[in-house]
Amino acid sequence: MASDTILQVTDGDFEEKVLRSALPVVVDFWAEWCGPCRMVAPTLEEVAKECQDKAVIAKLNVDDNRATATQYKIHAIPTMIFFKAGKETARLVGVETKKTIMEKIDGML
Repeated sequence: MASDTILQVTDGDFEEKVLRSALPVVVDFWAEWCGPCRMVAPTLEEVAKECQDKAVIAKLNVDDNRATATQYKIHAIPTMIFFKAGKETARLVGVETKKTIMEKIDGML
């Protein structure tokens, strides 16, 4: 699920790309086999395009990056965690609407 607008992050670069980001970051914890994750992907693409200058939308594959998924206690996917200045500010679990995601992003700005 590669994308020009969505940043792919890993255990190795999570701190640099997410926790040290100058912009707020939404991280979508997902997996290839997860149907609901695939359902939310187009919504995240739209959000990423609309928020390019004010927030970063990132994806972390939980199967390939277990350390970060464990650190943030990801028990169900998709889970979206909203980070600002390296701190978790909000969390959404399951398929969410664009409106809900945008409201959480606006709350960080």
